[in-house]
Amino acid sequence: MTINPENITSSSDDNNLRRRRGSGGGGGDGGDKSVDDVTELDSSSVDASSSSDDLTSDARDGSGNGGLDKVSEAVSTTVGKISDGDGVQEEQRKANETTPLKYVYRASAPAHRRNKESPLSSAAIFKQSHAGLLNLCIVVLIAVNSRLIIENLMKYGLLIGSGFWSSSTSVRDWPLLMCCLSLPIFPLAAFLVEKMAQKKYMTEHVVVTLHIVITTASILYPVLVILRCDSAFLSGGTLMMFACIVWMKLVSYAHTNYDMRQLAKSVDEGENSEINYSYNVSFKSLAYFMVAPTLCYQLSYPRSASIRKGWLARQLIKLVIFTGLMGFIIEQYINPIVRSSQHPFEGNLLYAIERVLKLSVPILYVWLCMFYSLFHLWLNILAEILRFGDREFYKDWWNAKTIDEVD
Repeated sequence: MTINPENITSSSDDNNLRRRRGSGGGGGDGGDKSVDDVTELDSSSVDASSSSDDLTSDARDGSGNGGLDKVSEAVSTTVGKISDGDGVQEEQRKANETTPLKYVYRASAPAHRRNKESPLSSAAIFKQSHAGLLNLCIVVLIAVNSRLIIENLMKYGLLIGSGFWSSSTSVRDWPLLMCCLSLPIFPLAAFLVEKMAQKKYMTEHVVVTLHIVITTASILYPVLVILRCDSAFLSGGTLMMFACIVWMKLVSYAHTNYDMRQLAKSVDEGENSEINYSYNVSFKSLAYFMVAPTLCYQLSYPRSASIRKGWLARQLIKLVIFTGLMGFIIEQYINPIVRSSQHPFEGNLLYAIERVLKLSVPILYVWLCMFYSLFHLWLNILAEILRFGDREFYKDWWNAKTIDEVD
């Protein structure tokens, strides 16, 4: 019994082999050509399996040495045919191996190739992005709070009044307005003190004493004005916010100028001869510092190239929205709870704890709105107008594990 090379391939793969012969460019006739065309790994494995089956059946069909001779003759014939034309086979094999191995059937492509952990396992949960889960939490938070807001409006109505933001005496709050307009007197006084210190008209102890007096007066003067006047909450809070900012800026201005005076003194005495430094007090730098969104005084700051008007308009709209949202939460939720609550030392302890827990959620929302409105929106708006470059006004405090990581 002789083995026909064309019978090596099973009948189920005839169409596949014809397609491979057409694409391979062989297209010849005869048994040798058909064997030469089968050069890829997947077809070779199928052919080898079929030929081994045929050889096994021949061995079983044959008897004694006659069967073994037939098997040996078939193997020799197959090897001889494969050996013929090695040059042509090598060229075809190189042409077929220029591209990586591809699987003939999609089912044969391996889906499991390496060890992998589940996405929510402890070994892999911190190695991936959780933006989808964060978006889901935001959607759930908006849905739950929207329901609570609608229920509150249906039950109590709109409780926002003008008494919280302004009062009948707000129009006559001119002392607070005059106090706010007079706050620039203190930076001007600090500048005059530094000018006199630069010209050495006074000693260092006198300069330090005058700075202490100026900074203390800048914070006590607004407090006295607010206590003497029956002002609205918004007017008094705004004045105190500006007063605190001026006070902290003056402290930084005094400390920085003290260091610059000491450095200039050491240069004059020859202790730091390699440093070329001249101590100069500039009113322009002080004026920019007083309006810039920073509490750290420097002679110069990084500046942006231009003002983005479209971006600035979007930030202003966001500021109005979040400020209104903060006022809505205060008037609609916090004030009614406070008015209906008893004094914590006169009522039941459990009732006081219940009131505090009920206030915790709206106060948290107000605090978050205040942080976003003040430290992100307002400071970025001011920095954009003044082209202030360094806008890292806060860090990711929500990821901090200790107080030191917040700094």
